[in-house]
Amino acid sequence: MKRKLLSSVLLVSMAASVLAGCGNNEGGSKAAGAGAGAQGAEKITLWRPSSDPAVEVWWEETVAKFNEEYTGKYELTYEAIVRANSYAYEDKVNSAITSNDLPDILLIDGPNVANYAANNIIIPLDDYIADEDKNDLSDSSRSQNTYDGKLFAMSNSESSVALYYNKDMLDAAGITVPEKLEDAWTWTEFFENAKKLTTDTVVGTNIIIDKGEGIPYGLEPFWISNGTDFVSPEGDKADGYLNSPEGVEAASFLNSLIQNKIANIEPIPKEFHTGNAATMLSGSWEVRALEEYPDLNWGITYYPVADGGKPASPTGDWTMTITKDSKNTEAAAVALNYLTSKENAATYADAQGKPPARISSYDALPHYNEAPNSIFKEQLMNTGAARPRTPSYTVLSPQISEAMMNIFTGADVQESLDRAAKNFDEDYQMNYGN
Repeated sequence: MKRKLLSSVLLVSMAASVLAGCGNNEGGSKAAGAGAGAQGAEKITLWRPSSDPAVEVWWEETVAKFNEEYTGKYELTYEAIVRANSYAYEDKVNSAITSNDLPDILLIDGPNVANYAANNIIIPLDDYIADEDKNDLSDSSRSQNTYDGKLFAMSNSESSVALYYNKDMLDAAGITVPEKLEDAWTWTEFFENAKKLTTDTVVGTNIIIDKGEGIPYGLEPFWISNGTDFVSPEGDKADGYLNSPEGVEAASFLNSLIQNKIANIEPIPKEFHTGNAATMLSGSWEVRALEEYPDLNWGITYYPVADGGKPASPTGDWTMTITKDSKNTEAAAVALNYLTSKENAATYADAQGKPPARISSYDALPHYNEAPNSIFKEQLMNTGAARPRTPSYTVLSPQISEAMMNIFTGADVQESLDRAAKNFDEDYQMNYGN
């Protein structure tokens, strides 16, 4: 397999997610960690995007505990880099890739693991992670973090997308929601119910998390449920998958929601939260956001399923890796194992307002045994599907977003998907083909 030219790796910044479920909030760059300057300690560095206050507290407290436990042996410091709606984090990482100046531990968005691994920016972790810990990862997290049969990352948190609904609106329309996964609405039921809920002032549903990574992340299960995917299982070909008859049918169904004015191509901010959408496809992070709307009577049900298809739901989140530039991978691995222990995975995921990536961590989070969070746990365990494990995901993601937005604004479905598939295949063959 050919190694992709370094300049092409910079496309990672173009594909970076800005959605709330996979991204991070604004914050300041800083270094932290108790035990700074401890004599004789092996220094370990970590970079991550800044996040919301609860997650910042987690990092401060957890790093302080690590440094206290390993006083005189290891000293972990981190830099929290502002990300938000810019590419400051990706720009800093890309510059460090070029100058061979990456930190020991680097946080990257899950679907980019394959790209970093294929370009030898991060190293395999199989020799540093115990089998017990590998096997404790959910199937979707383990799949996301694996490339070419090797584990390259460890995760603390996951994500899932389900269908939020306004209970008052559904009750008024005489619509009931599925209470079991096997009874999830089919596409036909989803369309008919959303159409029934649509009025002059309310749309039946909201399907656009954002117009970037939110489209492939949030909508890929429509392809999977319909018997295909964006790319082949090997991650080397989109033609015949993304643009297959099943793929065209999936894109056409989504487009029917837009063209029939059941969903807006330009959703107003907080469209569901403010009562302007009766349902919403969105992620686990919205549970905490909806607490700010105490007058909204809402619930969650399962991700829609293709008529006659199989259930599928989105997954994925940021994950921790060890870079090629680490001066002491053994020390970095000690810190990574500490940060991603089942206890720390539980507290980190809880701070994020997301499900944990480790199965055993649910023991410390009993609220995932009750609605609404139980829906996300059930989907992750039974229908969760990681985004394509391909080093050309940095090309695939923006191509899918562009194709779907073109379709939503009137472009031909087949032609739009054909173009996206062709561009992906050309990139993969040029940079990674045999």
